[in-house]
Amino acid sequence: MENNKLNYKHLYLQHDGRICHKWSSYLDVYERTFSTYRDRPLKLLEVGVYHGGSLQLWKKYFQPNSQFIGVDLDPRCLEYVEERITIETGDQSSPDFWVNFFQRHGKFDIIIDDGSHDNRHQTLTFMMAWPNLKDGGVYLVEDLHCAYWAEYGGGYKNKMSFIEFSKDRIDDMNAFHSRDANSFRENQFTHQIESISYYDSIAVFTKKEQITAPFPVARGSWSRTPSEAEATGFQDAFMNAKKLAIQV
Repeated sequence: MENNKLNYKHLYLQHDGRICHKWSSYLDVYERTFSTYRDRPLKLLEVGVYHGGSLQLWKKYFQPNSQFIGVDLDPRCLEYVEERITIETGDQSSPDFWVNFFQRHGKFDIIIDDGSHDNRHQTLTFMMAWPNLKDGGVYLVEDLHCAYWAEYGGGYKNKMSFIEFSKDRIDDMNAFHSRDANSFRENQFTHQIESISYYDSIAVFTKKEQITAPFPVARGSWSRTPSEAEATGFQDAFMNAKKLAIQV
């Protein structure tokens, strides 16, 4: 039965369709990351099809009227097309492929990179795909242990690895608070990355469009007489809370 309420791990361990190969720790991460998306139809992109089992599992896990699109370099994967599962042959290291792909398919709610695991490909795919992730969407990159392996373009503290690339996105996410605009300033990621979570071999990015920087909010009564500086400094925070209360 599709979209039954079994969690991902249970669905995975009962799977008898096309072969699917994952690290054991991923199963709980998938459930934690994607469980809140099960209550609505969505569009999911998975880079890396392999034998097609993963797409079949997402089809079981999410709403019956969701769409699932897989991308793989191997043309044999085209044999795994089925109802609501589309497969495209393409090279994730090609910017031209991604431009054409997103022009045809539009934006996605969930994007999963389980492709070549080459760090250069992962970074390029992220840069091409992130603008095509919907507001409120999630982008997951797995098998990041390859970020520490030279044969995949990685290595410990290698600036070309996806791990180091993702660490820079932490700075971007916090750039609203920069006091050195010459070397550290807001960019597209500052206004779009809501969170970054790390697990063993996995990084998860959530997207939330935010035009303005976060601002202080204060409620409650003073526990002691505030200094003049405190009282003045909290005025805007109290006013911000009142404005937010009206919007809620």
